[in-house]
Amino acid sequence: MNVFLHILVNNVLPISILIALGIVLQRSFKLDIRTLSKLNFYLFSPAIMFKLLYNTAISLSLFGTVMAFFALFMLLQYALVSAVVRLRGYEPSMRSAMRCSVLFYNSANYGIPLNQLAFHNNPYTLSVQVLIMMMQSLIPNTYGVYSVNAHKSDWRQIRRVILSMPVIYVIPVALLMRYLSVPLPDSVVTSVDYLSNAFIGTALITLGVQLGSMAWRISRKLLSDIGLSLLLRLAAGPLLAWGACEAIGAHGLLASALIVSSAVPTSLSSVLLAVEFDNEPEFASQTVFASTAVSTVTVAAVIAMLGV
Repeated sequence: MNVFLHILVNNVLPISILIALGIVLQRSFKLDIRTLSKLNFYLFSPAIMFKLLYNTAISLSLFGTVMAFFALFMLLQYALVSAVVRLRGYEPSMRSAMRCSVLFYNSANYGIPLNQLAFHNNPYTLSVQVLIMMMQSLIPNTYGVYSVNAHKSDWRQIRRVILSMPVIYVIPVALLMRYLSVPLPDSVVTSVDYLSNAFIGTALITLGVQLGSMAWRISRKLLSDIGLSLLLRLAAGPLLAWGACEAIGAHGLLASALIVSSAVPTSLSSVLLAVEFDNEPEFASQTVFASTAVSTVTVAAVIAMLGV
């Protein structure tokens, strides 16, 4: 019960307040949501990724293990969701939206504080979470962009968009600068801090703006699709993560950190992609909202079962 209340008060409630503010702002002023999504993609997300990678100590052995886990885990998730969308007979846009809702999970503003809660601010497990966040930032900006555009654009246009995403350059630069101990001027550190601090708030307000702009005509099919996404993300996700840990021989604290990292709700990236490229934005927004709410129970259950 303590874990449940802690997640509710310290994870879900702050998120809900910012989403609500976005809804109120949209109802009052009709904000330009594409401008908000561009700020997240091109400024705030790259800044927080650079800051975390540059400031976090990560060993090469841990890097290799986490990358092996992540590759296997994503393949397992992709195989499962691809089988489901094929059985359901979804249209291309919905196939992409469902994949994004399952494959992209909230490893940043939900995963980082959750990791600190579950593992009592352990620097080792935080390093694990930062690596997962790195990949969960890279994949939406590469595969995610391709996925939501593949059915309506040619490869040259998609490639041009992917290559314009700053985060694919920020990640190797931050890792290299960390490895070589390249110092940053104070003015640059301050600027990066300002930008990275704006990421979570702006992303959540963007979700609220999208929710506030919808008519909320919820059909039985939409509810079914959202429920299916929640099942695949919040229930199947931790089970597949456990299987991936067993396959690569990860045990103990490392395995627990990896499984907890997989249990979080659908990422805001799926909403930003849906809005930016006009791909099932209503489904994406409502799924993020619903999975965040339901995760109070499912994440607490995962932590309790792991006994961390």
